[in-house]
Amino acid sequence: MDGQVKRAALIVEYQGTRYAGFQLQNGHPTIQGELEKALTHFTGQSIRIRGASRTDSGAHAKGQVVDFLTPTRHALENFVPALNYHLPEDIKIRAAHWVDGEFNSRRSALSRVYQYSILNRSAPSPLRRFSHLWIRDELDVEKMAEAAQLMVGVHDFRAIAVGHPKDRSAVREVMRWGVERIDDSIVVECEANGFLKQQIRKANGILTEIGRGKYPVTQITEAMAGNLIGSPLLKPHGLCLISVKYPSSVKIGNASDDDRPDYTGLK
Repeated sequence: MDGQVKRAALIVEYQGTRYAGFQLQNGHPTIQGELEKALTHFTGQSIRIRGASRTDSGAHAKGQVVDFLTPTRHALENFVPALNYHLPEDIKIRAAHWVDGEFNSRRSALSRVYQYSILNRSAPSPLRRFSHLWIRDELDVEKMAEAAQLMVGVHDFRAIAVGHPKDRSAVREVMRWGVERIDDSIVVECEANGFLKQQIRKANGILTEIGRGKYPVTQITEAMAGNLIGSPLLKPHGLCLISVKYPSSVKIGNASDDDRPDYTGLK
């Protein structure tokens, strides 16, 4: 590089157990804070990053996307190994790309894909205690899946979001919200053009109560209409940002398919 300012994007994977979420918080460790410290060590510059999604405290990511401006002279291929050297073991960079100057990891995204993992068996798992929510009661996956379909489409989710500003729209388009049992796990996967604060955890809490037989399938529609009765806000450790999808016109480096197996739209 000749030292000119360019915009770079990183695909980041992390276990969020030790962190107070993605976004910077005074006095608390965050994913953004660790990434910015690593960038400073590597480039010698103070760099502020943007993230595609502000994951909750304790939540994880396989495919978080961040972007930032840098005048660094380092070659692109050095970013991944160098940053990973400076990052803790629970945060790592999967890939780095030069992107167009107008690229915005959050605003340029078409959709985000999240998974919520539930361990549904009689005994907890030491191996999955940080990645799955343990529910002992047997859940009816078919009823949960039927209810989840009622959230697909364009809806106002304000009633099941926590603290969403009154002056901002709570309408989001959900492309899919599926529920599947895989052995002793239940995986709830949803994709939307955006999610409100704690929306996924609250909605999936309603789905688990439907799965327990406490509520009818239509309770999810009632909840979106504002008739929200006692349903849990699921713990964050079962939640994982799987990928962020961008238009095919977005050119993010020349990574091979092996570098980005989950990222539709990243060319």
